[in-house]
Amino acid sequence: MEASSDTRHARAVMAPRDWLWWRLPRTLRAYVALVPCAAIVAIVAAASQAVWTGAELAKFFLLVGCGLVSVAATPRIAYGQGGIVTDFLTVWVLPVAILLPPVYAMLAPIPLLVLTQVHIHRGIVYRRVFTAGAIGLSYGVASLLFHALPASFAGPSIGSGLHALTWALAVAACEVVGWLGHDLLIVAAIKLTDPTARLKNLMFNREALHADLAQIDLGVLTTVVVAVSPVLAVFAVPTVLLVRRFLIHAQLVAQSRYDAKTGLLNVSTWESEATLELVRAARTRSPVALALIDIDHFKSVNDTYGHLVGDKVLRAVTDGLRSQLREYDLAGRFGGEEFVILFPQTTENDARHIAERLRNYVAGMSVPAGESEDSACIKLTISIGVASLNGSRQELTDLIAAADAALYYAKQAGRNRTHVYATATPPVPVTPSPSPVTTAPLDGQC
Repeated sequence: MEASSDTRHARAVMAPRDWLWWRLPRTLRAYVALVPCAAIVAIVAAASQAVWTGAELAKFFLLVGCGLVSVAATPRIAYGQGGIVTDFLTVWVLPVAILLPPVYAMLAPIPLLVLTQVHIHRGIVYRRVFTAGAIGLSYGVASLLFHALPASFAGPSIGSGLHALTWALAVAACEVVGWLGHDLLIVAAIKLTDPTARLKNLMFNREALHADLAQIDLGVLTTVVVAVSPVLAVFAVPTVLLVRRFLIHAQLVAQSRYDAKTGLLNVSTWESEATLELVRAARTRSPVALALIDIDHFKSVNDTYGHLVGDKVLRAVTDGLRSQLREYDLAGRFGGEEFVILFPQTTENDARHIAERLRNYVAGMSVPAGESEDSACIKLTISIGVASLNGSRQELTDLIAAADAALYYAKQAGRNRTHVYATATPPVPVTPSPSPVTTAPLDGQC
């Protein structure tokens, strides 16, 4: 009987030699291991000095329980965007860090991330372990800082009057320390993975700042409420869920614009934006060109290696295409292995040069068919049809039809070529095509 996915996953976790962590570059592997190990050492040291009381344990389990309810209600889409995920876990870690000794703050992320891994989004295990260590260390430090403040400014209880204000300010300052430390530890791992990644894009883009501000604000408010009465923590749960769903709405809208497999604009979104661009070009009398792209013999990739590898190749090709385009070019998935690109402010001759650059770039790519170092590499080519806006072609449908005719010519003429549409395009005789598997250059060396 074939083992279930849960069983296979458990076996993979229990087999250290098969961990993906071993495949990381040496420096990154050491860093990813160092943070959780440091967190474990800190937990042991703090636990040896802690005085465990029933009241503190009850408060800890109450806050972690509320956090687990929040995690269980987390939509999967929250983990589908990549980069630094704002999952609101620290909303529950912060009151633990403020109202309890530091050891509790270092322990709190563990059950929250275990539930996330098991129930919400099965990510890469070493990343979950790293995140738990990063949150534990950062909020452990924040807890130490808060408890080091004089009682006249902060202290174990919120107090009233001016003390309530300074207490809340101290909580906010410690939350910033925890948030910033956690994010910087993760950004360092991202930078080791991809040195070209920019801190501004990872931490200080508009969406990330909005989400972080909401998370910080909720963390401080939850801490203040729980400081007044721990039982009030249950009323913070629906507030967290509502705010998170409000923030995820923007992700849902953005996701509806893109094709899931390629990351390019989907057909409806591309057509809508391309139509607006054509109207703008007609009003300003600006040149516009369009290219239709087809991956040559892509079916043979699916037939030879399977659809999962086919999807991997599809994404690699589209990522390569996107890397060669300008910021204002509109690229979309037209269907199957066919893509469409609108080139604003671009003449027909310039579009031809861009298309040739794209074709040459894809022809030079090698996509590994598997994860092992000795797996075969897949080499592909593309055929491109180009058409430009002119007096006889003012509508998007006319432009697409012309580019489609040029693409048909390029494919019938032998593939792996670019053809620009012309009204006097000579007919190409249709000849029987050899077997795609033998014609397409599939196997190669990476």
